[in-house]
Amino acid sequence: MTSPIERALFQVGDRVQLTDAKGKMHTITLQVNQEWHTHNGWLVHNEVIGLPEGSVVETTGGLKFLAFKPLLSDYVLSMPRGATIIYPKDSAAILGIADIKPGVRVLEAGIGSGALAISLIRAVGPEGFVSSFEKREEFAEIAEKNVKHYFGSTPKNWSLTLGAVQEAVFEDKFDRVILDMLAPWECVELASQVLVPGGVFLCYVATTTQLSNIAEAIKKSTHFTEPESSELIVRGWHHEGLAVRPQHRMIGHTAFLIMARRLAPGVIAPARRRRPSKGAYGINDSES
Repeated sequence: MTSPIERALFQVGDRVQLTDAKGKMHTITLQVNQEWHTHNGWLVHNEVIGLPEGSVVETTGGLKFLAFKPLLSDYVLSMPRGATIIYPKDSAAILGIADIKPGVRVLEAGIGSGALAISLIRAVGPEGFVSSFEKREEFAEIAEKNVKHYFGSTPKNWSLTLGAVQEAVFEDKFDRVILDMLAPWECVELASQVLVPGGVFLCYVATTTQLSNIAEAIKKSTHFTEPESSELIVRGWHHEGLAVRPQHRMIGHTAFLIMARRLAPGVIAPARRRRPSKGAYGINDSES
């Protein structure tokens, strides 16, 4: 087993993220006797191999770069895409809200470009398993390449099935069901069948119409707890001396997360006591 210090050293085959003085990033994969060429000289890979992360490397033309191994978020934002990716801010929230931890079994439908799948595979560990479904072949191919490239090979705790999850037959149960699809309400019954009691059902939807449809479908199924919804908005800050202010650009709305938990078989949750807003269900005030 390598020590933490040894793991922090760049090795042959490592991906290295090079950042210049303007913040522009480049990623290379270290190979013996290879060169990376820029507009101002070239960088010899051999001079990077063996250095610790956080080193400054320099091209033959004097161009300097800060060198680190890319974080998962760096990889996800730069990898090839078919479908729009689930951004790191949402992936992190999904792992937390759905309590994705070592040993759990996850059913994922709508793999897109594989961003969330990578996070799920890492989080469940070798004792867990992620079963991903994607009905569009071109998306599945890109996602499979991204997952293999990130891990170096096909993870043993992951499978990818080409086809609609609604048409699949499952013999095993899952601890989590996570959907990123246009009409997740079509899979509410499926989720209730494959989830263990206490399991988490979470959907990632982009629009308020989708959010409303999936929320009502979960409520009508009677197999789940009251769904809870949220969205994450991230705003960075600029700080230069006393000039501290929000950045002009921000990651605003990307999607809504809606989560519910599977009830025990035959159990109906106590009705939530609430007064719906007037007209919430299309009923005239005079008829309510």
